[in-house]
Formats: sequence, structure tokens, C-alpha cells
Amino acid sequence: MPLHVPPAPAPALRSVLAALGSPTAVREARTPALRSVQGPLSPELPLPVHVLDRIGPSGGAPRTSLAGWRFLIRSSDRAVAAADTMLTPDGWTFSHFFEGPYIASTELALRQAETVTPHYQPRLLSIPELYMLTLWLHEDIEADASAGALAPTDLLVPLAPAPPGIAAHRPHRVADLLPVMTLRITPGRSGPLLGSPA
Repeated sequence: MPLHVPPAPAPALRSVLAALGSPTAVREARTPALRSVQGPLSPELPLPVHVLDRIGPSGGAPRTSLAGWRFLIRSSDRAVAAADTMLTPDGWTFSHFFEGPYIASTELALRQAETVTPHYQPRLLSIPELYMLTLWLHEDIEADASAGALAPTDLLVPLAPAPPGIAAHRPHRVADLLPVMTLRITPGRSGPLLGSPA
């Protein structure tokens, strides 16, 4: 398997396990699938969630920051929800459960990534300015999953739903996709470009 899934911080995993074990947390979650599932639930495939902090035409390297860790919540053979954790002054803590199209899309992207030849460290990269979430396949498999910059040869796989004109589940080298994203975010130019092909 060419994916080297990084281990999540132990307190983040413990906080998700505690939330799954709390009837109140599960009952109050806005996730009908999580509330209605029968049988045991387990957090799997922890992925660090990075946010693209700055992207622009300046040509500088894009900045990312770690926003949390996401766990897919599995019931028997499929993921039914996800759990996000966040870093607080007291350490890693459970944030919330959620469901939606990004759950199945993440699973699909991970399955597709397992078939590629090079080895990668999977991460999630959120691009808030485009309302876009990608599977970030980082080429340095030994890197600290909480840090690191986008390398030009890393792969980004947009998850569905992707912005108009950007194909979901198609891997793009950072060096190829970054200019497209930059053009879409540039003030005064984002409107017409949103509908153009990537």
C-alpha cells in the first residue's frame, strides 16, 4: 500500500473515542446516520487537516497551517460519518461529528491513491477561498504530519463536490493546480473564471 497514514496524536484519538462512547455526544450530533447506526463504531484513517492560509499572485510559497485531525467513523464495512478534533490550550480535543458528501469522496480518493506507484503521506487540505477540500498526497512520507509546506510535486485530489471547472477525483500536481487556484482567487477576476475549465 503506497499510502503512509500518519499516526494521529493519542489525545485526539482518545477524545474521539470518548465522544463515541458518550450517548449524549452521539445523540446530539447533527448526523442522522451516526444516530441510527446499529453496532459498534470505530474511528479510522486519521488525516491531518491543513488549511491553505494564503494564496495569491505574489509567487510566494503558499502557507498552510494545521487545523485539526479528522477521523472517518466506520460502521462495519463503510464510513457513516467523520469526527474532527482541534488543538486547544489544554491539548487535542473532540470538536464535532458530521456527515455529507466529503465522507464518501474522501474514501474514494484514498482508495484511488492506494493504486498510484509512488509512496505518499495522505493529508487533507482545505482551501476556504474556493470552498474546496482536497486530498493532499505529500511526497515526504517521513515528514511531520502537522507541519510542512506544499511541494511542487505533491499531488492534490479535489474532493466532490469540487468548484465548477475543477474535476473531482483527478490528481493534479501542486505546480499545475496552484496557478489555476490563484487565478480564481485573484480579486476582480474570480467571477468569470469560476465557470472556466481548470
